[in-house]
Amino acid sequence: MTIQVLKSKIHRVKITQAELHYVGSITLDQDLMDAANLIEGEKVHVLNINNGERLETYVITGERGSGQVCINGPAARKMQVGDIVIVISYASMDFEEAKSFKPTLCFPDQNNRPTNS
Repeated sequence: MTIQVLKSKIHRVKITQAELHYVGSITLDQDLMDAANLIEGEKVHVLNINNGERLETYVITGERGSGQVCINGPAARKMQVGDIVIVISYASMDFEEAKSFKPTLCFPDQNNRPTNS
């Protein structure tokens, strides 16, 4: 049996930009992507703490060290600059493998910079 489990999480990062007329996706600072073990094009769920919205999209690589978290396309109607969000990805794996799998968790500071805790 294969199940989906938490693979990566960026916990409480601030939206810095919203581009309604962009094709779609979420642009993330490369440092955040690395800290959370995310790659460009990976499917993610974005959970908005400010208003409870949840959506699926994919990751675009942003400028390293910029702190950029830009919500693009129609999702910009659901999330605004300054909103705090959680970005999550999942992985499918064998049930037994999932029992010992450890997800990668990133806890950014107030400037969207990865920290060690």
